[in-house]
Amino acid sequence: MTTAFVFPGQGSQAVGMGKALADAYPAARAVFEEVDEALGEKLSAVIWDGPEDRLTLTENAQPALMAVSMAVVRALEAEGIAVGSAARFVAGHSLGEYSALAAAGALTLSDTAKLLRTRGKAMQAAVPVGEGAMAALLGLDYQAALEVAQEAAQGEVCQAANDNAPGQVVVSGAKAAVERACEIATARGAMKAIMLPVSAPFHCAMMAPAAEVMQAALAETAVKAPVVPVVANVVAGPVSDPDEIRRRLVEQVTGTVRWRECVEWMAGQGVTDFKEVGAGRVLTGLTRRIDRSLKGAAVGAPDDIAAYLASRS
Repeated sequence: MTTAFVFPGQGSQAVGMGKALADAYPAARAVFEEVDEALGEKLSAVIWDGPEDRLTLTENAQPALMAVSMAVVRALEAEGIAVGSAARFVAGHSLGEYSALAAAGALTLSDTAKLLRTRGKAMQAAVPVGEGAMAALLGLDYQAALEVAQEAAQGEVCQAANDNAPGQVVVSGAKAAVERACEIATARGAMKAIMLPVSAPFHCAMMAPAAEVMQAALAETAVKAPVVPVVANVVAGPVSDPDEIRRRLVEQVTGTVRWRECVEWMAGQGVTDFKEVGAGRVLTGLTRRIDRSLKGAAVGAPDDIAAYLASRS
């Protein structure tokens, strides 16, 4: 069985995530301690005890989700499962791409935490609250969603932000344009068009100020070649060269998360088994929607690790 490790993005966070892992594995606990040290604050306390609205803040949610993913990686390593030998590829959804790079050794844990704190703050600051929005268009394919976004723009920004799975595309941009996109999508036969409870319009041109911030931050960060290829969101293909990794991470801030294509590309390379490493089960659900023949399983708690070990024996 050929396996890929995939890493969740924002929206998968929950108060208490990773706590059982930290209690069960010293190596997992050490991840949270290192992230706390890198950020100069006890983010672990927010992750485990809340309050939820503080954890949900973009600048906290991004490093927090990465910390949980890396805690799982370290726990797996403690059980003799290394990313380099267990996974053919790694990939992550939006911020999850940073988790994937850390898991594959391209970025250090403390650098990844700092980059994601910077990214979260920059994305939040790029657009005043209330000026941007995002919406999920359900039941339209990607091409149809692109046409809806184009028609809705009317001189404002409206882009496909996430191509998550067949019939599940998220659009992002100016609030009025995204509201128009919902109306147009419904008129064109979308099952649902739902405005999302997000604080900023991620993965669209309105994020250009954040892309500049990330370009500067990444230029000063050491990036190594990953031990396994990382399938990048914006190209839906593998990247290994450190300079290209930096470039794709900058493009990702304003570009489309091509998740459906990432999974299809990995499946085309023979991957049949997708392990979702970290909090939640969002990507596991998307894997099944993309291709029913693919296997997906979430690995985020000690019981999940036990099940994974049993499946390998």
